[in-house]
Amino acid sequence: MQQRISRLTTTDGTELAFATVGDGRPLLYVSGWVSHLQLSWEVPEERAYFESLAQGCLLVRYDRAGCGLSAPSTRPPSLEFELEQLDAVADTLGRQPFDLMGASMGASIAAAWAAAHPERVRRLVLYGGWRSGSELSPPAVRDHVLGLVESHWGLGSDVLTDIFAPDAHPTTRELFGRYQRASSDATNARALLALSYALDVGDLLDGVRAPTLVVHRDHDRAAPLAQAEALAAGIPDSSLVVLPGRSHLPYVGDAHQLVATIRRFLGLRAARRGAGTLTARQDEVAALIAEGRTNREIADRLGIDERSAEGHVERIRLRLGFRSRAQVAAWYAAQRDRPTPAK
Repeated sequence: MQQRISRLTTTDGTELAFATVGDGRPLLYVSGWVSHLQLSWEVPEERAYFESLAQGCLLVRYDRAGCGLSAPSTRPPSLEFELEQLDAVADTLGRQPFDLMGASMGASIAAAWAAAHPERVRRLVLYGGWRSGSELSPPAVRDHVLGLVESHWGLGSDVLTDIFAPDAHPTTRELFGRYQRASSDATNARALLALSYALDVGDLLDGVRAPTLVVHRDHDRAAPLAQAEALAAGIPDSSLVVLPGRSHLPYVGDAHQLVATIRRFLGLRAARRGAGTLTARQDEVAALIAEGRTNREIADRLGIDERSAEGHVERIRLRLGFRSRAQVAAWYAAQRDRPTPAK
């Protein structure tokens, strides 16, 4: 799959970037905290997660103001501003009801938008979210993290990676840390993180009319399970599904089980697992790429000429939709370390 990047302008003149991939009934995805449409597509595990969601539907994502490919705004982050941005993206989908999903901070925003626009949302999915951001962690911990992001964004992003993705492969953790820093400057990142702690949608939840799936990992280190339970309790037509795991990022850990749960709820067929697979020889080559071998070294190891090794590398890159050997290496490492689902 290849995503298509487009741009729109909100009512206050802010330019937002949004991406579409797939085809079918729209699934509008509200991301958590900071995002970057292009860089997220280059993180192998995250791309695989979005491609799995997009099979059989039109997946729509966007970068909020000041993040990724979207322009900055002079307005400070707020729930009101978030809802206006979501309004603008939703308007590109026409007037027919669509499916809406929010992850992490995006879950609170999606729930608030669904309550304000009950006629627009067919089904609602909330992953890793919360009712009250003030209950995510003690005040002293929140102040420490906010101060770290503001004063030392590099170290702050590393700390947040440890919280968000404790089970990620080291290569994925490194990619995500760089991805966070490239998605936003320190000032905007700190302001958005403060907003996530300030959000409280408890008074809005009973206005949600769409059938709702609240899905959460039982030992999520960023958002306590109690907050998912509070979300589900406040929404009239909701169900709570608790999955095993402690990583907050949806594509880390057993992403296949998470995607399967979401797709069943949305009435989509099970996602194909064959996409992105390699032949036996290509798998050998990918393993050597992950070891850092050059084309000459790959050729010597496999008893082929260097030109054939170069051809294998290029076909692997094209098959997986990647632009660099580093992405192939990260993808292979993630596949190797991914737990095998129970039969």
